[in-house]
Amino acid sequence: MAKFLLLMNYGPAANCDVPMDQWAHEDVAAHIRFQQDLGKELAENGELVDAQGLASPELAKTVTYTGSGAPVITDGPFPESKELLAGYWMVDTTLERALEIAAKASAAPGPNGVPIGQPIEVRELMSAPASTDL
Repeated sequence: MAKFLLLMNYGPAANCDVPMDQWAHEDVAAHIRFQQDLGKELAENGELVDAQGLASPELAKTVTYTGSGAPVITDGPFPESKELLAGYWMVDTTLERALEIAAKASAAPGPNGVPIGQPIEVRELMSAPASTDL
């Protein structure tokens, strides 16, 4: 088994290009309930390590520091930003199962209950070598 991050970004999806803040209240509630149910399923299966939704990109900060002077802290997002992380799941499972979970997450309901087809990026976590391996 390995750990995988399943990453969801803000932005248009295959079946939905309407931002969530413009959805009907009941559609937002159904989407959130779907996410909660998925988290519960993964926890019950012993696969869930962590899952979090992130605040909107307008609340993001970007920090740059070169090692001297004060760090530069700017507000985000910026027009050149193509992808902004909306949330993630960290799971401990096989690659095949991580892909199944990503497919399920991609089909979260959107307006009128239509599966949104949100791209979910699946990335395996790298393992650091044990200190005796250095």
